[in-house]
Amino acid sequence: MTSGGKNLTEGPLARQILVFSLPLVLSNLLQAVFNMTDIAVVGRFAGSQALGSVGSTTIFVTLMTGFLIGLGGGVNVLVARFYGAEQPKDVEKSVHSALLVCLAAGVLLLVVGVGFSPALMRLLGTKPDLIDGAILYLRIYFLGMPAMAIYNFGNGVFSAVGDTRKPLVYLTIAGVLNVVLDLFFVIVCKMSVAGAALATILTQYLSAFLILRALARTEGCYGLQREKLHLDPVMTRSILGLGVPAGCQNAIFALANLFIQASINTFDTVVVSGNAAAANADPLVYDVMAAFYTACASFMSQNYGAGKRERVKRSYFISLGYSFGIGAVLGLSLVLFGQTFLSLFTTEPAVAEAGMQRLLVMGLSYPISAFMDCTIAASRGLGRTIVPTFIVIMGSCVFRVVWVYTVFAFFGTLLSLYLLFVCSWTVTAIAEVIYFARVYKEQMRIYEKA
Repeated sequence: MTSGGKNLTEGPLARQILVFSLPLVLSNLLQAVFNMTDIAVVGRFAGSQALGSVGSTTIFVTLMTGFLIGLGGGVNVLVARFYGAEQPKDVEKSVHSALLVCLAAGVLLLVVGVGFSPALMRLLGTKPDLIDGAILYLRIYFLGMPAMAIYNFGNGVFSAVGDTRKPLVYLTIAGVLNVVLDLFFVIVCKMSVAGAALATILTQYLSAFLILRALARTEGCYGLQREKLHLDPVMTRSILGLGVPAGCQNAIFALANLFIQASINTFDTVVVSGNAAAANADPLVYDVMAAFYTACASFMSQNYGAGKRERVKRSYFISLGYSFGIGAVLGLSLVLFGQTFLSLFTTEPAVAEAGMQRLLVMGLSYPISAFMDCTIAASRGLGRTIVPTFIVIMGSCVFRVVWVYTVFAFFGTLLSLYLLFVCSWTVTAIAEVIYFARVYKEQMRIYEKA
């Protein structure tokens, strides 16, 4: 079954999870660098207005890409479960069906993003001096959605079988090219926001091509073969059942953040630009921590499929410990060296000062999100996605909207707005942990009866 895949059901778990996660950490960092490079180059070489335009699109970019990442996570769980259970035929069917499902999702998001960009930016209350640049950036960026969908599909498959090195290599190649093209299009060609977006989508298609080629050359049960590309009804329902709730779960965070961005837009352009610069820390930290969530889902899925009860539980606690630790280290680093970080995106002291207000609050809050996100990944690893998604809707969407219209409406300060992140994470984490504990006990009772 292997041909490059790895068995995650045997061996020392703590070391395995760390070794498995490190390439994912680097891979996720490079994905975050795609957007960060756009904003850094635009902010330093095209001015604060261009920085504000690109930064104003972050919520919608996160919403759409978050859905595709979640869909890829659903593919990861399904393939890992069959791979751990040593069911090669089911692995084969799930991989080929998943490619078509993910590609269709990418095309759909392309159409929605390109067609509705003006309406989306007006809905957000984007400032008149920023909206034209924001719409242009979004429309070009969304042309890359099919490529992003394919890359996340391939990343999900390789992670499911324990191979996290190949996606890292391909994304490294694309990431280096992205930096070069950003500098060329923005500085040499004077294309401003359009150049930044164009550089990103070109490199997204490169990473998608490389990961598809690797899967096509794989001889194992998870390799792609053109003649086997069709939608298996059973597998398609399973992929949608796992992937769509996971994708919606990611998108819900971005949807709730629309209200936050709309609230930020009530401040002046300096605050909006400072927030846009500081917000670059979010994907940087989240994506590093997310590597351990992927590890949690992959290890739990393979061991669940193999009937390894004790390793299922330990996979969760070890992944949680790693993600909390890395969140704490990165968060404190941003608190201590925030000015240096912000200097990557702006040369204006007032903008950097506004950005530090966000970094000080968020830097101390990031570790708390591990309890929420790692537990969600654990529930997904056991095949449960609907209830965790509902909990996220209530705890991280409804709660945040209520906060905006009550706490923030009363105080009207940036601090009262930024504090809603850690408060919503805490509420959601408590509910997710309670649900996971119940699901784990139910699944283990099934094993005992089998």
